[in-house]
Amino acid sequence: MNYNWNWHIFFEPNPTGAGTYLDMLVSGLLLTIKTALLAWVIALIFGTIIGILRSLPSKTASWIGFAYVEFFRNMPLLVQLFLWFFVLPELLPRAAGLWMKQLPNAPFWTAAIGVGLFMSARVAVQLAAGIASLPRGQKQAATALGLTTGQGYRYVLLPIAFRIILPPLTSEFLNTIKNTSVAITIGLIELTGQARAMQEFSFQVFEAFTAATVMYLAINIVVVTGMRFLERSLAIPGYIAGK
Repeated sequence: MNYNWNWHIFFEPNPTGAGTYLDMLVSGLLLTIKTALLAWVIALIFGTIIGILRSLPSKTASWIGFAYVEFFRNMPLLVQLFLWFFVLPELLPRAAGLWMKQLPNAPFWTAAIGVGLFMSARVAVQLAAGIASLPRGQKQAATALGLTTGQGYRYVLLPIAFRIILPPLTSEFLNTIKNTSVAITIGLIELTGQARAMQEFSFQVFEAFTAATVMYLAINIVVVTGMRFLERSLAIPGYIAGK
């Protein structure tokens, strides 16, 4: 294989005039982090709501939670992003559709919301399982103290359930970061997109994607390390990760 390796390519100016090729990759990395963080906030908010619905004794609430999870979990993320970005504006009233099409940074918002909703279904399943794993006496104790259902979830069940599911939530957060790479298909030039652009400009494909791989690994190491400290500090004796 006659390939011309050039690791100095990162310090050469890129054709866009916005600095070096390394600057391109760093800007993509920052956009990946921003997209992943917003998507994770959305996933936690909606995942918590749906997870609670799935754990309530009400059949209606349970059915709503089940339908939500099955819709977002069983449809490929790529298809969902296409639906939100290309199909939804055409289904809305004309004014609303034009507003969505002309929205500044539309690929960013679509990617963050789309990935967030996709991951929220997984968070909901994790949370519902965490709540179901709690002893029945936890809910009965909350009721005996005179707490309402909402107060029982807020002050008793959710704090313990979230501590129990911190390890799987770490994996879901890592998946959220990696899933942002799919957003290149709707025009979001994040880290993978910038690596592809660098490869097309310079024809140094191995260098571009090697650098992108190292950056993804660096993000994941930071997340795993931070979550490990969080797990240890919030561990409950007698439960997962507890001493």
